Amino acid sequence: MSQKIRAYAITKQGGDFERYDFDPGPLGADRVEVAVEYCGVCHSDLSMVKNDWGMTAYPLVPGHEVVGKITAVGEGVTTLKPGQTVGVGWYSGSCLHCKQCMSGDQNLCLTAESTIVGRHGGFADRVRCQAAWAVPLPDGVDIAKAGPLFCGGITVFNPLVQFDVRPTDRVGVIGIGGLGHMALKFLRAWGCEVVAFTSSDGKRDEAMKLGAHRVINSRDESQLNAAKGTFDLILNTVNASMNWPLYVDCLSQRGRLHTVGAVAEPISLGAFPLIMGQKSLSGSPLGSPATTAKMLEFCARHQISPVTETFPMSKVNEAFAHLEAGKARFRIVLANDF
Repeated sequence: MSQKIRAYAITKQGGDFERYDFDPGPLGADRVEVAVEYCGVCHSDLSMVKNDWGMTAYPLVPGHEVVGKITAVGEGVTTLKPGQTVGVGWYSGSCLHCKQCMSGDQNLCLTAESTIVGRHGGFADRVRCQAAWAVPLPDGVDIAKAGPLFCGGITVFNPLVQFDVRPTDRVGVIGIGGLGHMALKFLRAWGCEVVAFTSSDGKRDEAMKLGAHRVINSRDESQLNAAKGTFDLILNTVNASMNWPLYVDCLSQRGRLHTVGAVAEPISLGAFPLIMGQKSLSGSPLGSPATTAKMLEFCARHQISPVTETFPMSKVNEAFAHLEAGKARFRIVLANDF
């Protein structure tokens, strides 16, 4: 009989986190079990807790930014071994035989398994995933800060790889928060000219320290108008609606407005500005295991890590209140103290 996993769960919508132990059953043949050392707290965890997306099953153990050591491997797993430090993100499995998986786009698998959808995640002492989705950490990556790289980090890194962003490109980042602050760090190290769009002048100095060459106040249409036709890529990292046509106007010919922020309302744009400038609107999810490994190597080479605040896992309710109040700067990490 397998040992029970100790966790913190929301047992009903609107409730607080409570201690929750469960039996995970036998370890699958293609699976690994990871002893959680640190787990980031993502806004997606908050959305799942509140059932904002209508797919939450209670009790829910959130947590999909896990870093820890492998404690057990399933039969036939040869690529990983106990004792290795790995990370687990939003995805915990994929079919590995569809067209997308066989092309290296496991993150686009139509039957991909999410770490906290229909199963329990990393606000626990252990978590399980398919071996292919447990990505080893290279030397030089701080394990205490690495958790958010496996969701927020790879979410903003993936477009740089997918769209062949070049060091000569001028790139704008909308939003200087949990995702945006990592995008600034990546793009500066990538060699791009980096411009931060923020609705708060109070974040100007912070954005510059994080990697922006300059800052545009997104509520000042005169500043937006002055930037017309100048960007190769504008990366949206926020969930709010905004004046999308103005951002399209800021793109140069063949420019791309790309969103990784899950904007709830439809993005309304006229066709002619896209057609006449051969401009694009696009979106992307997190990256594949290979792209995640590439991101980690890039972080190690350039000493990039998220800006984090750490809470003990036993203080998960306080951590969520801090996140929900908008006080997180910029990512929260829970340290396992079971």
